[in-house]
Amino acid sequence: MPSPVLFVIACLIWGSTFWAITLQLGEVPPSVSVVYRFALASAVLFAWCKLRGDSLRLSWRAQRWTIVQGCATFGLSYICTYTSEQYLVSALVAVLFALMVFWNPILNRMILGTPLSWRTWAAGTVSVLGVILLFWQSIGGAVREILAGGDGHFLLGLVLALVATVASSVGNVLVVRVREHDSNVLLTMAWGMLWGTLMVAAWVVVTGQPFVLPATARYWGGLLYLSLFGSVIAFACYFTLIHRIGSGKAVYIGVVTPVISVLLSIRLEDFRPGVIECLGMLLCLASVAWALKGPTAPRAPAPAAIEPEPELLKKAS
Repeated sequence: MPSPVLFVIACLIWGSTFWAITLQLGEVPPSVSVVYRFALASAVLFAWCKLRGDSLRLSWRAQRWTIVQGCATFGLSYICTYTSEQYLVSALVAVLFALMVFWNPILNRMILGTPLSWRTWAAGTVSVLGVILLFWQSIGGAVREILAGGDGHFLLGLVLALVATVASSVGNVLVVRVREHDSNVLLTMAWGMLWGTLMVAAWVVVTGQPFVLPATARYWGGLLYLSLFGSVIAFACYFTLIHRIGSGKAVYIGVVTPVISVLLSIRLEDFRPGVIECLGMLLCLASVAWALKGPTAPRAPAPAAIEPEPELLKKAS
C-alpha cells in the first residue's frame, strides 16, 4: 500500500480515537479499559500472524527492545492518556500530542545520535508558547481552584497528557531498534501490545482497581473501534511509515489528527474554544507544520532484510 494512503488512514483513525476514548470513561476504570483494548488488539494480531504461518517467537535481542517499546507506547502512554481525558476535553489532549514532533527529534538525538536542527528548537519554542496560550485561562482557573481548597484536577490532567506524549515518543524511537532485529511489523506489534497490557494489568492489581465488565453497547462499540481500528490498523500503518520514511516524517500525522479531534469535540463534546485558545492552537499547529517542512535528520540504517508489506495492510486497500 502506498505511503500516502497509510498516512491518510492513520490520520483519519487517530483523529477520531481521542473522542472514542471518552466512550469508555465512567463505567470502567481508565487503566482497566486500556487492558481490555490492548489485550483484544494483541490477540487479533497474534491470530493473524498464526494464520499467515508466521512463527510467533522473537529473538531475545528483538524481544528486549519490544518489552521497553511496548511498555512505553501501549502501557504508560495510554494509562496517562485515558486518565487525562477524565479532566481534559479530548481535543486538548490531541493538540498536546502534536508536541511529539519535537519530542521525537530530541529523543532521536539522545537514543540514536541523530542531529537536531535550529528549526526544531525555534519551532519548539513557538509551539510551547501556543500551548501556554491554549491552556492559560484553564490553568489560571485551576490554580485559583487549588488556592480555594479545590482538587486542581485540570492540572493533573495536563501533566498526565504531557507524560503520555513523551512516553509515546520514546516508543516511536525504539521502533527503529526493534526493526533492526525483526522486520515483522505485525508480530512485533503483537508482542509490544502484550507487554503493554501486562504492565497496565499489573498496575491495576497493585492499585486495587476492579476489573469491571462493561454493560453498555456504547462502551463495547468504543472498545471494538479502538482495538481494531485505533490499535491494529492505525499502528500497523504508522509503524510501517516509520520504517519507510523515519519517525521524523511519520510524526506529520500529529499535525493532522488534532484538527480532526478539535472538529469532533466542537460537534460532539460542546467544546467552544475562545479567541485565546484558538490562537494557541494555531500557533502550536503552525509551528509543528513549519518544523516539519525542514530537512529530516538521517534515519538509522534499515535492517538487511525486510519482509514484504503486511497482508493486513494489503487487505485494507
